Amino acid sequence: MTLLNMVEALRQALQQEMKADSSVLVLGEDVGVDGGVFRVTDGLQKEFGDARVIDTPLAEAGIIGTSIGLAIYGFKPVAEIQFSGFLYLGMNQLINHASRIRNRSRGKFTCPLVVRTPYSGGIRALEHHSESMEVLYAHTPGLKVVIPSTPYQAKGLLLSSIRDPDPVIFMEPSRVYRAIKEDVPVETYTIPLGQAQMVTQGNDLTVIAWGAMLWITKKALEKMGNKYEVELIDLRTIFPPDTETIIRSVQKTGRCVIVHEAPRSFGPAGEIIAQINEKAIFSLEAPVERVTGFDVVMPLYRNELTYLPDEERIIKAIEKVMNF
Repeated sequence: MTLLNMVEALRQALQQEMKADSSVLVLGEDVGVDGGVFRVTDGLQKEFGDARVIDTPLAEAGIIGTSIGLAIYGFKPVAEIQFSGFLYLGMNQLINHASRIRNRSRGKFTCPLVVRTPYSGGIRALEHHSESMEVLYAHTPGLKVVIPSTPYQAKGLLLSSIRDPDPVIFMEPSRVYRAIKEDVPVETYTIPLGQAQMVTQGNDLTVIAWGAMLWITKKALEKMGNKYEVELIDLRTIFPPDTETIIRSVQKTGRCVIVHEAPRSFGPAGEIIAQINEKAIFSLEAPVERVTGFDVVMPLYRNELTYLPDEERIIKAIEKVMNF
């Protein structure tokens, strides 16, 4: 075990997989000489050369398009987009090509592509640097969407994503990058995609969160002490979601609160609530509550903490559900 933050855990995953598999490439803006905007790829070009760690022009559509070609040709590209707000420039490539290769070729070709990108607020960044738009990719058939919450998860989930035969959008909460450290195994390991983590078990209430919101939710629960027995679920994979774990938990507790940074309308919570209504409605003791961002453009840093769910909003939602 080694004590690592999320940046270090991601770098270790990339380094180990590049050593083990010569088809794994890293490409993106400033990923080589500079080691990436958050230094996730620091030192990789020196170790593996500029043919495998490639500095690209400032052209996100080109990065994604080139990666799709490499993937079809037999490589396993890991493309870095500096901030998720710039990933929109590659949406045509993702929706019209990467997500459809398997279906379009009737299974003859797949697209083993990973797109890594920081997302989410809380670091006082500029416009296009703090958004939480995971639902755009989760709504696109053929794409998987992964969000790690911890350094341990970051390494295991990234290795699984690189080894997945289909395209994965790997969204890294920038607020967590260097905020926490935890023990991470030195050896390689994988965490299955599509499998949530049961963080705590309880009988009174299910709370679902992911990314930086997992840590805010933990703080809220700590503030509440042992008032309620809470079953806290870290979703980890936004699509395909681990519906089985969610439904089993709600059937046990009868109450649920969902916390995410994304805007409220048509957000991930809406889909989770629909799944609960379809499969566990007769277990519910109260309507499901959601604590989310607002239906506005992510504000600049002066107001970003007003936009983001905080401990007080989460506690208020929990009390509302528990006292329905």
